[in-house]
Amino acid sequence: MPTDDPAGDLPVTPRLVVPAAMLGWRFSRSSGPGGQGVNTADSRVELSVRVLEIPGLTEHQQARLADRLGARLVDGVLTIAASEHRQQLRNREAARARLAMAVGQALAPPAPPRRKTKPTRGSKERQITAEKQRGQLKKQRGTLD
Repeated sequence: MPTDDPAGDLPVTPRLVVPAAMLGWRFSRSSGPGGQGVNTADSRVELSVRVLEIPGLTEHQQARLADRLGARLVDGVLTIAASEHRQQLRNREAARARLAMAVGQALAPPAPPRRKTKPTRGSKERQITAEKQRGQLKKQRGTLD
């Protein structure tokens, strides 16, 4: 999802938007590349949101979020960390995109159950024919004339 303004509201789905006031930001020094700037710039970003309190969620959606994101929630707060870029702005954009993706995937309806199928008669016959041909080949190998 495109996230134009790193300080604005966060669109998750066409109907669900997380208000900017609900997004909590923390910045710290990032490890990894960056040269001298890595010691001075707070480029690592942590984005936190109370996902179960997002306005516009139905009780069913809240239950689905709690079920699917339960292992990642700490006191109802989902935290996303981003430190792969050198610039704080790019890390903020990455964290927003990851948060939108995580909440969007958690809200998505489950996939329909797989319908069990049986092999067709033709495929069974082809398999038996192939097995017989393989057996004939092995039988020919063993004979010494």
